[in-house]
Amino acid sequence: MIRHRPLLCLVVFAAGPVAAQDGGAARAAASITQADIAKRVWVIAHDSMRGRETPSPELDLTAAYIAGEFRRFGLAPGGAGGTYLQHYEIQRTRVDTAESRVDVRGGPSWRFGRDVVRAGGGYAPHGVTGDVVLLTGIGRGATATAGLDVAGKIVIAIPPTDGAGQPIREADRFLRTIARARPAAVLTVVDAPDETWAEFAREQLREGVGVPWQAGGTPSLRVRQASIAEVLGRAGVTIPEARAERGAPRVRALSGIRIDVTVAALVLESQRAPNVVGVLMGADSALRDEYLVFSAHMDHVGTTARGRCRPQGADSICNGADDDASGTVSVIELAEAFAQMQPRPRRSMIFLTVSGEEHGLWGSDYFAGHPPVPVERIVANLNLDMVGRNWKDTISVIGKEHSDLGTTLERVNAAHPELGMTAVDDLWPSENFYARSDHYNFARRGVPILFFFNGTHADYHRPSDHADKIDAEKQARLTRLIFYLGLEIANVTERPKWRPASYQRIVTDAGTR
Repeated sequence: MIRHRPLLCLVVFAAGPVAAQDGGAARAAASITQADIAKRVWVIAHDSMRGRETPSPELDLTAAYIAGEFRRFGLAPGGAGGTYLQHYEIQRTRVDTAESRVDVRGGPSWRFGRDVVRAGGGYAPHGVTGDVVLLTGIGRGATATAGLDVAGKIVIAIPPTDGAGQPIREADRFLRTIARARPAAVLTVVDAPDETWAEFAREQLREGVGVPWQAGGTPSLRVRQASIAEVLGRAGVTIPEARAERGAPRVRALSGIRIDVTVAALVLESQRAPNVVGVLMGADSALRDEYLVFSAHMDHVGTTARGRCRPQGADSICNGADDDASGTVSVIELAEAFAQMQPRPRRSMIFLTVSGEEHGLWGSDYFAGHPPVPVERIVANLNLDMVGRNWKDTISVIGKEHSDLGTTLERVNAAHPELGMTAVDDLWPSENFYARSDHYNFARRGVPILFFFNGTHADYHRPSDHADKIDAEKQARLTRLIFYLGLEIANVTERPKWRPASYQRIVTDAGTR
């Protein structure tokens, strides 16, 4: 592939003069143009950005470009130390088998590699302990973890297995979601042959990349059946009988057993990654301490050499024009449009571009946990991810049913037929996109959200997601719709309201608040 010198070192992007400050909403919305969107997507998704992996020098260059635009618009910096950048730490780690152990009080100590291996989840460097419960009945059809009394407890899971001693697919999927119920640790009993166990032991030594504030999640371990059989036998548990249980997941206490779990990490390297935060203060003294957040992720998956993007001929750079240079550019355009309004909207606005979305919503999780204003003052989040492709006149808006933001959107959409844009509900409910982009980290902390998303396509996470495939005319009309929606949210006195059942399920049951 032909290499180019980085565009951001060569080009000072000019999206045209800022409109006169006496302009109203229509004038500000008109500043969001097809030409500006096309130019900005070309800058961010250029080959020289090498797919904007988190972390990478090219991602830092992208963040610097966005920060420069926010400064040019006159936004106040919302990052650290009077800057537009908010950095968070990324660590490259692996399990420290010498410092990790599982101790049965009054019984054996299990060694990592010989008796037990790390299968995933978080670390527990200072050790966790709790009452021990047995989880069985997690065969075919087991899906829901709600109602299982495992919070704060050490879970010993005995799933049905396939011919190789591995949990059957449905049980394995269930065990990956059990962390939602917040157990202290999960130990899955496996009856693997020696060669399979040796592969498990090698796998646990592979390096991983993560963020330290997520490293304290529920540790997930595998324990050899031969090592735990005697301990369970003393509690009256026969492993073959427990494996054979069917029906529904069942939890029962194992009295008289106490287990301590320590899973230590070796930190091999620490790096930093940026978010970009710009703030536009509102005009109303009664509402300016409340904030509307516009967000998009500026990162992508890098190059095919990193193994997170499928090769496509000789093209090795996964440009991420739609995913999510498109959403990032819309946030920039919205910032420029709102910054030129006089008078300004009543509420304040935060314009946020995050990194680490492709790794697990890292940047938005950090921002929502460390916002420049109390999260209780954030009235709504409008998130844009992949908004430049597919239908000319339609956008899926996920989350409409969970708050009255859906009704507000419908009203604003109907008031602007000139935009030729129809906002429809989630077209792919089985894909659970609600929990797969950055808005989710706001929602689970109690902030009403709407997620604008045009769906995936054949170029998703491939080098062919190029800037020349973006429908900038369609994206400009959509961005104007979001502008009018944001203006409505910022100017009405009442804050957006959750539907009570949705708040219970998404916020209360998630346990974030």
